Amino acid sequence: MEGCGRIEHLGDGVSGLRIGETVAYCLSRGSYAEYAVVPAWKLVPVPDGTAPAIATALMLQGSTAHYLTHSAFPLKRGDTCLIHAGAGGVGQLLIQLAKRAGATVITTVGSADKAQIARDRGADHVILYRDVDFGDEVRRLTDGRGVDVAYDSVGRDTLPRSLRALRRRGVCISFGASSGQPDPVSVLDLAEAGSVFLTRPHLADYMTTTDEIRARAADLFGAHREGALHVAIDRTFPLAQAAAAHTIIEGRATRARAQS
Repeated sequence: MEGCGRIEHLGDGVSGLRIGETVAYCLSRGSYAEYAVVPAWKLVPVPDGTAPAIATALMLQGSTAHYLTHSAFPLKRGDTCLIHAGAGGVGQLLIQLAKRAGATVITTVGSADKAQIARDRGADHVILYRDVDFGDEVRRLTDGRGVDVAYDSVGRDTLPRSLRALRRRGVCISFGASSGQPDPVSVLDLAEAGSVFLTRPHLADYMTTTDEIRARAADLFGAHREGALHVAIDRTFPLAQAAAAHTIIEGRATRARAQS
């Protein structure tokens, strides 16, 4: 659903783009190919010096982290957030954008090496969720108050405890389900957890116009160009080995490293 390449042809009536220009996009299926047809309004010109792999990652993973921290729950200085899977591609970007906003970051990871990745990206507190109950640890770290917002990409295994880790009237944003879709939540459970809010957004609803897409991209590309945003890429594969890449991802065998 994301890609980067050179424009080979423009449809009738397309303006503001030129043949040969390097562009990137997301939320348009069919990138496992040599050529892709993409709506012109979704294309973002890639700044000189930005590698295609970096541009591609920033378009989907970056835009996801951006809308979560800037729109779904606009973080500000003094906020405290919980980010699950902090060593993942989106997780690392979430940590960095949250810190740029001035928030305190608590994150969960599954191993010591992933904990170091999260710390390298700026996390203030890293919880090894296999060793301790993250809900109890969040309460301890916040002196019983809870976090202002929880960014939950895990789903079934974490969502009930993410809700209980919130402060009174806090917000839980469920944006993924790596452990499976979460069970339905009773509306009364939201009240009993402290009159908290639960939302399940789609990135597409925060990328509805060219201006919105390009504004997010400009912020992300600019931060990367300034050295303030590191993008994690474990390795690259030729198109013919796409299945091998999926096998590695599904086996949780990636170890993301920051790229310049």
